[in-house]
Parts: sequence; structure tokens; C-alpha cells
Amino acid sequence: QQGVLMSWKYSCPHCEAPLNPDDRVVLQAECGDRQFSVGLHPQPGNYEVDLPPGEEMPPGTRWELFCPVCEKSLVSELSEDLCALVVTAPGEPHRVYFSRIAGEEATFVVSAEGLLKDYGIHTDRYLEHLVHEKYMR
Repeated sequence: QQGVLMSWKYSCPHCEAPLNPDDRVVLQAECGDRQFSVGLHPQPGNYEVDLPPGEEMPPGTRWELFCPVCEKSLVSELSEDLCALVVTAPGEPHRVYFSRIAGEEATFVVSAEGLLKDYGIHTDRYLEHLVHEKYMR
């Protein structure tokens, strides 16, 4: 399992900078006047988040997530509540969309042909109108 994850390379959709040089996907998070780096688990569907000491992401809060290299927003074109990253598993690059609302478990891994897999208990909110509209024609 660990070996499989190490071959998943996450990168910024804007500048292509690698975002998981180690075992976490590192992003810059901002909500109101709070700003810090977060470490996301690379396994889709695992919602562990590493936060700096003393910081928290209260459930229901909406976070701006940025590439730590080019500092561009990662909010996707699919929904203002989903962020997007490029993931290159062995083979072709895919897009990973994930919720930027703390505590919401919704992740989608999408190839050029359409939806590959969805993870999390809150995916229905997005699946119906968004992903079908864009990828299920």
C-alpha cells in the first residue's frame, strides 16, 4: 500500500510544481485572517490533515487553498467548493477534486475520459449536477 502511494505524484495545475515531495501533499490554507501550511494525506478518501501546532480547521469552515510555490488558488472550475490538483499515478495524469470545506469528505479522481472514482460520504452534493454535467455526456 505505501509503495503504491509513493508513486502518486501530486502537482499544481497552474505551475506543475510537485506538492508531495514527502509523504504529505502540502498546500497553503487561508480562512479570514488565518494562514498556514496544511499537509493532506495522499490517499484519496483519507481525510487526515496535518496542521501547525495550535491551528484548527473547524468543521464547516471554507478554506482558500493555494499552491505554496506559485501561490495561485486551487479552486476548481467544477465548483467553488472543490479544489483541483493534478495527480500522476503510474500512467497518465488525472485530476483530483476535493472539498475545501473543513470536515466535508468529498474527493473525485477524474481521467480525461470521465470519472474514475469518488471517495467520501459527502459526494452526492457534487455528483448529481456537477460531475455528471461535465464528464458524463
